[in-house]
Amino acid sequence: MTQAQLAQKGTLSSQMRSVAEQEGADPDVIMHGLVAGEIVIPANANHANLIPCGIGNGLRTKVNANIGTSSDSCDLDNELLKLRTAVRFGADAVMDLSTAGDIPAIRKAMLSSSTVPVGTVPIYQAGIEAIERHGAIVNMTVDDVFAAIRDHAEDGVDFMTVHCGVTQASVNRLKRGDRVTDIVSRGGAFLIAWMLHNDHENPLYEHFDRLLDLALEYDFTLSLGDGMRPGCVADATDAAQIEELIILGELVQRSREAGVQAMIEGPGHLPLDQIAANVQLEKSLSRGAPFYVLGPLVTDIGAGYDHITAAIGGAIAAAAGADFLCYVTPTEHLSLPNADDVRMGVIASRIAAHAADIVKGVKGAREWDERMSRARKALDWKAQAELSLDPELSRQLHSKVPVDGATCSMCGKYCAMAIVEKYLGISAGKC
Repeated sequence: MTQAQLAQKGTLSSQMRSVAEQEGADPDVIMHGLVAGEIVIPANANHANLIPCGIGNGLRTKVNANIGTSSDSCDLDNELLKLRTAVRFGADAVMDLSTAGDIPAIRKAMLSSSTVPVGTVPIYQAGIEAIERHGAIVNMTVDDVFAAIRDHAEDGVDFMTVHCGVTQASVNRLKRGDRVTDIVSRGGAFLIAWMLHNDHENPLYEHFDRLLDLALEYDFTLSLGDGMRPGCVADATDAAQIEELIILGELVQRSREAGVQAMIEGPGHLPLDQIAANVQLEKSLSRGAPFYVLGPLVTDIGAGYDHITAAIGGAIAAAAGADFLCYVTPTEHLSLPNADDVRMGVIASRIAAHAADIVKGVKGAREWDERMSRARKALDWKAQAELSLDPELSRQLHSKVPVDGATCSMCGKYCAMAIVEKYLGISAGKC
C-alpha cells in the first residue's frame, strides 16, 4: 500500500513516524497531511537505505540537488562525489538527471549510495534509448515510455518527474504565444517533439491511469513536471504555463482519488512581483498539493551567480507557501556543476528555505537563529561555527586574519558588542 493509502486507513507507517520525529510533529498531523494530499513522503519500498523525509504543508521547507552525467561529462565517481557533497551540506533529496553513459548503472549506484530520496526523469532514458534503437526520439513508443518508468520504479526511485501536463491544448497555447525562449524543459521538449511529429496526444496524459497503476505498485511519488515553465522573466505566467498548471491540478485530484502521492513542479524564471501569485495559484488549483519550484530565478542576468538569483526567488516562493526548492548552482546556463558548485547551490537554497521557515513559523527555525545570536553576543566563535550552515567555511573565514582576544578582524578592539557589554556591566555595577 502507498503511504497515502495507509494514512487513509489510519495506519501509522514507520516512514510517517520517522518524518514526525524529524519535524517534531504529532504523527496525526503527518497522517492528516497525507490523506489531504498536502504532504508527500517519497519512499519507494525498493530504496533499501532510505531515511524518509516529508514534503508539504507545515513541514520544514526541503531542498533538492540535481546531479547527473551529460554527453560532455560522464564520470560515475564524480557524480557520486556530488551526491555525497549534496547530502553532507544538507540536501533533503537528489535527482539523477543523467543523459550519458550507462544510465541504469548510474541510477542504481546513486540509489545504493543515497540515504535521501532520489528522483529521476524517466523520459530522458526513454528518449535516449529511442535514438539508439529507432534512430530518433520521435520514434519511441508508448510502451518504451512506460518501460522506462517501470525500470526506475523497480530500482527504487522515490519520486519521478513526469510531464503529464504537456498536452495538445497546452502546445496550442504555446504556438499562439510569443515566447522568447519557447521550451527550456528537456523532458517537455522530448514530448513536444514526439507529439508534433506523430500528431498524437502525450502518452503520459492519455494513459495517466497506467502511470497511476505503476505508482500504486511501487509507491513512488509523482512529481508532475512543468514542461511549459518559463525560461526567462519575459515569458513568466503566460497562457501556456497556466494552461499546463490547470491540467496538473486536475491530475493531482485523480492521483489522490487513486491513493497515489503527487506534487507539482513550478517555474522557472519569475520576476519578484509574480512569485507569490504563482504559489497561491498552484495551491488553489491543486487544493494544497506540495509545490516544488526551480528557484525561481528572479532575473536572467546572473550568469555565474544564479545560485543567488534562485535563492532570492526561492525565499519568496517558500515564504508564500512553496514546499520544496530545487537548488540552482553557479554554473546554471553555463556548464555541468562540479562538487564545489553543488555545495554552493545547496547552501544558497538552504538559506532561502530557512529564511522562509522563520516566516512560516516552522518549529525550531526561529530558535536556531536565536541560538546563533546568543553565541555572537557571547563572542563564542566555536558555537557560531557549529550553528552555521557551513561550519568549515565559518572557521576558515574567522581565522583568515589572526587577531588577539575574543573579537574578529572586522572590528577588532572596536567591537560594538564588546564595548557596550563592558560599559553596560559597569553601569549595572554602580546600581
